Amino acid sequence: MTIAVAHADGDRAVLDAIRERRPPFSPDDVAIEFSAMLKAYRIGEVHGDRYAGEWPRERFSAHGIRYVVAEKPKSDIYRDLLPVLNAHRAELLDVPRLSSQLCALERRTARGGRDSIDHPPGAHDDIANAVGGVIQRVIGGPKPLIIPPGFVEAIRSQPPSRRSWGRFHRVG
Repeated sequence: MTIAVAHADGDRAVLDAIRERRPPFSPDDVAIEFSAMLKAYRIGEVHGDRYAGEWPRERFSAHGIRYVVAEKPKSDIYRDLLPVLNAHRAELLDVPRLSSQLCALERRTARGGRDSIDHPPGAHDDIANAVGGVIQRVIGGPKPLIIPPGFVEAIRSQPPSRRSWGRFHRVG
């Protein structure tokens, strides 16, 4: 079981804590420990995957924490995390297992052409998944594109060889 906590600092995410419990462990004891950590950060809601069905929702709820199933699959979380990391919009902790898991992620293309990003066979990505998910929750997805008033009209009024699309920007 793994959990990560982060906060926003302007348009950046700052990773505050990571906890990982590897087997053997008592899942209920870990739910108690993780719930206490979340309460220490004044967090009343945790987002996680569908692994273990209803059990995480029930156990976290029993300890005063609302468990919400993540909207995105981990492959999408990893895909959306890459530009955030490349733009230096996330401050990570110096945790060797986190670095190792992030660096080991692989992009695969299925026969149907659909891409997926996941850990290599036999490896783990629990910490990377928790960190990617919390960073996405803290700073959200790509920033909205802002086109200044009158920009489209100004571009249309120029001859095609003189058109410039470099004046729009992303917020944040």
